[in-house]
Amino acid sequence: MTWFATPLGAVLVLFILRDVFHTLWHPTRHGGLSRLVMVSLWWLSARLGTRRRPAGLAGPLGMVTVVAMWALTVAVGWGLVYWPHMPEDFSYAAGLVPSEHAGPLDALYISLVTLATLGLGDIAPTSGWLRVLAPMEALVGFVLLSATVAWLLGIYPALARRRALALRLSHVRRSGATAEALDSDGGAVLLDGLTSALSTITVDFLQYAESYYFHDGDENTSLPRQLGYAVGLADQGTAARHPDVRLSASVLRRALEDLATVLDERFLRTGGGPDRVFAAYAEDHGHPQGPGRPPGGGGSGRS
Repeated sequence: MTWFATPLGAVLVLFILRDVFHTLWHPTRHGGLSRLVMVSLWWLSARLGTRRRPAGLAGPLGMVTVVAMWALTVAVGWGLVYWPHMPEDFSYAAGLVPSEHAGPLDALYISLVTLATLGLGDIAPTSGWLRVLAPMEALVGFVLLSATVAWLLGIYPALARRRALALRLSHVRRSGATAEALDSDGGAVLLDGLTSALSTITVDFLQYAESYYFHDGDENTSLPRQLGYAVGLADQGTAARHPDVRLSASVLRRALEDLATVLDERFLRTGGGPDRVFAAYAEDHGHPQGPGRPPGGGGSGRS
């Protein structure tokens, strides 16, 4: 069955490269290894109880697991490519008996050494096409390292932006801003700032879908807990006398609807309106009860 190893190894390598591509550079809702791992760990964290979720292990552990699976699967895939051609197409260092170092574990060893760009040289390919293939694996190892760094550098700033928006909403809520204070030029500026931040968060969920599976333990920095208040601000601004406030509130409502659409299509699948989606979002993150609406805010009338 060694003849089957080479095509199987090529399929594994191509599968991982496709998953890296769709995770980092062309995010889609169609799933893949990274999404499966993140969703599974998030589901498991919920089954263990909400008291453990604030530790925030699901997201970081999911990223570590995904990167480890990327590297291991690529190493196994390339090892399967090498294995059928051992020992004939490889040279061995003095002291090594080729026939004793031609098994699947030896092929995996060569693959890991090449992937990690260690270049030990005790077993090296001699056949022409294998001599080209080995440096390609080293390049893939470099791509995986770069992809991991890019993922980290992208997802944690996205989390910081999300938590900063939640904290800003918490500041407004705890300041006790009245309907009269919101019905002013300053109120319009406030709503515009919230709209801009919400638009950025919506793009972050599209580009870094894995950020959804990071839990925010502090309620003041938890966006799912604060979104209900943002909906109330939009309702309150819609009823204001100041025309700029009404316009800003209308734009804020559109931004909230866009965010709800992304959350529902990619993660929640409630099929409902913004209020229902945001309630499901809060419950999924361990906050079934969000803060109340602003005084005089009323309800949005949507479900």
